[in-house]
Amino acid sequence: MNKTIVNKSKKVSKSSVRVPNMLIAYRDQVTSSMVSRFNYENSMQVPKLLSISLNMGIGDAKSNSKKLESAIKEMELITGQKPVVTKSKSDISNFKIRKGYPVGCKVTLRSSKMYEFFERLTCVALPRSRDFRGLSFKSFDGRGNYNFGVKEQIVFAEINYDDIDSVRGLNVTISTSANTDDEAYWLLKEFGFPLTEKPTTKTIDEAA
Repeated sequence: MNKTIVNKSKKVSKSSVRVPNMLIAYRDQVTSSMVSRFNYENSMQVPKLLSISLNMGIGDAKSNSKKLESAIKEMELITGQKPVVTKSKSDISNFKIRKGYPVGCKVTLRSSKMYEFFERLTCVALPRSRDFRGLSFKSFDGRGNYNFGVKEQIVFAEINYDDIDSVRGLNVTISTSANTDDEAYWLLKEFGFPLTEKPTTKTIDEAA
């Protein structure tokens, strides 16, 4: 009898699980807009976000472990997920770096954490960037993925300026299931992601 009570107490009602706002927007608004724009036969053909990766490089991570530890802590605050340490894949004599030396940290977000971060990135962090006028529509990689850099980690509300040892940047990659850059562009735009307007008479590839 007691075992039955314990098992029931562990069950979580689906209605109690919070659904990220961006995922709700995808289901309720983005999907229908994309079907209309690209004339997909059904909503299952609409591209979706697959993952968001953040990579922070630390030039002197090998000789200054405190800076690497600080970067790891900041990345965890920003993403809500523990990062992994990135290591050099080859020897770089100019920087006295050997293969296997730590050079930074990275995080890959998926599912709910990805959507939650995407909302904070779109609505809070990027608008806080100095002189922000939008991100270039030319930064797609030809396979429907978008790459850009954030110059200062302090644009994220989770970072307290008084607690950091130095201002450092990071790279962000948004991976999608889109077959073309044009589909990926409009997917992100429908989410409200702050991309600059591309020329209406040219495709992204032609404009680039």
